Amino acid sequence: MARVISVFLPLWPIDRRQRQAGSAPSAEGPLIIAGRAGSRRVVTAACPAAQDLGLRPGMAVARAQALMPDLRIEPDDAAADAQTLERLALWLLQRVAPIVAVDPPDGIVIDSTGADHLHGGEAAMLEALAGKLVLSGITARLAIADSWGAAHGLARWGAETVTIVAPGGSDAALAPLPLEALRLPAAMAAGLRVLGFTSIGDLIDQPRAPLTRRFGDLLCRRLDQARGFVFEPIAPLRPEGLIEIRRAFAEPIAAPETIARYIGKLVVRLCEALAAKGLGARRLDLLCARIDNRTETLRVGLAIPQRDPARLTRLLCDRIVTLDPGLGIEIMTLTATIAEPLAPRQASTLLDEAAPDLSGLIDTLSNRLGPRAVFRFAPVASEVPERATIRIPPLAEPAHASPDLGAWPDHWPRPARLLPRPEPIETMALLPDHPPRWILWRGIRRHVQCADGPERIFGEWWKRDAEAQAVRDYFRIEDETGARYWIFRQGDGEDWATGSHRWFLHGVFG
Repeated sequence: MARVISVFLPLWPIDRRQRQAGSAPSAEGPLIIAGRAGSRRVVTAACPAAQDLGLRPGMAVARAQALMPDLRIEPDDAAADAQTLERLALWLLQRVAPIVAVDPPDGIVIDSTGADHLHGGEAAMLEALAGKLVLSGITARLAIADSWGAAHGLARWGAETVTIVAPGGSDAALAPLPLEALRLPAAMAAGLRVLGFTSIGDLIDQPRAPLTRRFGDLLCRRLDQARGFVFEPIAPLRPEGLIEIRRAFAEPIAAPETIARYIGKLVVRLCEALAAKGLGARRLDLLCARIDNRTETLRVGLAIPQRDPARLTRLLCDRIVTLDPGLGIEIMTLTATIAEPLAPRQASTLLDEAAPDLSGLIDTLSNRLGPRAVFRFAPVASEVPERATIRIPPLAEPAHASPDLGAWPDHWPRPARLLPRPEPIETMALLPDHPPRWILWRGIRRHVQCADGPERIFGEWWKRDAEAQAVRDYFRIEDETGARYWIFRQGDGEDWATGSHRWFLHGVFG
């Protein structure tokens, strides 16, 4: 079943201007964008501050100025907005899924079918996408559903900023939405309201013939597209200079062996094109256009640039089981979505000991388990344990690591396993410098036989004002079974300004 993400950018013209200016929307007062609607000069976009004052898109600029004389007005630049929106779509193409297209004037549509496993599931994928947009200064509403029409309507008219519709649940999700969510002309929506229809749910079970006679076939087509009964193809964006190999078949193919054979042929041609430009692929997208106008996709990533046909073919063929060829595939397109320089390397001689190449294993694991499942840690200059490391790609250089810190400080032992976050425990201890007599962790009471500490760690006051006085006192303890734990008290045991004096378990030795 197809899965489509709609990205709605309600403040796109405003956000684009503010990103270019490097200022907040309210830095110099409320802002509107003014454009033309026939002979009238109207508001095409308004910042949140202006909307709070009652200014809305479609309002006459003269009326907006009358309501707020010190209003900032900038001319509409639809061409620049469209170009920047396309650049944003291409940026998402490299990071989310193989099929991304512009949904003008203020949206992007993504066919995410089969790509969610690369991001840890649909919820994690939308969360990461929303985070990327927020960090870029872009206001967005996201929805994922079984069809472009459903996702489009939910992103614009749904109650939540991020909406995830379970497969097969489009009808229930669409029912309470207004008629405009079907992408109908304003006159058609007004005509439906005259007849008593106020929401999409009112139309779902209505006879089609009377609606078609009165409003034409557009109404029923939009309704069927939103419900997923009529497939709406997405024409993917393709930037200039993208290395892409395409093969059309006289007769549709469907057998896995045939698909694998043609994948191998496409990979050989793609590697030749990459070699001619001195590039290696970091991400490959295979698009399979079926005869029913649907597109199946495969995406594989690589730890380092590659143009070895055998390796690339194997990675793609490992994913063939996820393809649904339907009644047959008529066009296959292989694209190097991300390519990086790759210089030829001298082969090692018999006298040289070749360095172990782990990239093949990393590529296999990453494409089966997802790229987030394979990583390594790099040290960071921080005394706070949970901040002392950072996750980086398996073969990446630790650019964020401190050159003076190769590991955690070695003047005190550190646990072999650090918990993702400290877990609260119950204790009995004599303040301020004594370790606990016992701890209660995960419902089990453990009696402390011996302990060492405290090791005091201060908060990073230069990063957060709240940590100016914060301290932690860490102890290494051993229970009656010989298990050793790393625990700490939040605060110095005397001054409540230094912490809550609650106890936490942070790691396990051995």
